[in-house]
Amino acid sequence: MSEKKYNVAVAGATGAVGNQMISCLEEMKFPVKSIKFLASQRSVGRMLRFQGDLIAVEELTEKSFKGMDIALFSAGGSTSEKFAPLAAAQGCVVIDNSSAWRMDPLVPLVVPEVNSSAIAQHTAKGIIANPNCSTIQMVVPLNPIHKRYGIKRIVVSTYQAVSGTGKKAIFELFDQTRALMNFLDHEKRVYPHQIAFNCLPHIDSFLENGYTKEEMKMVNETRKILEDDTIGVTATTVRVPVFYGHSESVNIETKEAVSAQEVRLLLEKTPGVKVVDDPAKNAYPLAIDAAGQDLTLVGRIRKDESIANGINMWIVADNIRKGAATNAVQIAQVLCQEYL
Repeated sequence: MSEKKYNVAVAGATGAVGNQMISCLEEMKFPVKSIKFLASQRSVGRMLRFQGDLIAVEELTEKSFKGMDIALFSAGGSTSEKFAPLAAAQGCVVIDNSSAWRMDPLVPLVVPEVNSSAIAQHTAKGIIANPNCSTIQMVVPLNPIHKRYGIKRIVVSTYQAVSGTGKKAIFELFDQTRALMNFLDHEKRVYPHQIAFNCLPHIDSFLENGYTKEEMKMVNETRKILEDDTIGVTATTVRVPVFYGHSESVNIETKEAVSAQEVRLLLEKTPGVKVVDDPAKNAYPLAIDAAGQDLTLVGRIRKDESIANGINMWIVADNIRKGAATNAVQIAQVLCQEYL
């Protein structure tokens, strides 16, 4: 990083991802000149710690971004739709974690290990979109395979942690688990069904085609990030009773023949990826191992014996870190190094 420092705002600072963004700014030693924590009116005055100092949360308003260089948004789609353009108009580059801007053709959708050059397009609207958490961890290992061998089709099933829904969902899983273990009644406040000891094949709302919005995010975002609309993508997204760490079963069909060993060797050299793949020692990616780190873990790499050029793999990452906050701060790092 250069010696220049930046005025940074975090919108949605009191949420699960907002909290992690603050931590990542510290951990990754982002060159912060000043920082501002923004949230809704009900959180005003709450104190959050940054670099040893306690800083009061301010209300997110139209005037919040005056003098700010970068704003990390994790405050929901409708909030982003309203405030991101206002921030950009004041000269503040927005890195947005919601789905509001991801498919806008004038807004780059970025995973730094995959398409950092797309950040240059931020000048069109002053906004950079952070992809969906489940998309991020999938494209990091698939990108080098696509570049080398070409990917024709992707079939993905996800096993997504409750933290992807937010703090209320984390508490719901905890409360339901405690209640059920003590033979007590339990409540459903966040999800339509009990999440403790259960799996829900339902993330976000259902669409007319029978898929959910989450599933179609993976389809559309993958094609945009990999810059290839010809890739066939189909997804089934499932919420599971895990606090942190999304897991994915991914099947790919490549254009050129490739062995499982060739994929394994390629991924061992890929930045941001850690191969954990030794079945003889029961070594494979686990959500509890991914939680708290920024690497994308890949294992169970094997040939799909049902088709000529098929490969199966198991991909796990911390959805709050690499799937959201870390990716956003990594974008900000590249932005500052090369474009500001």
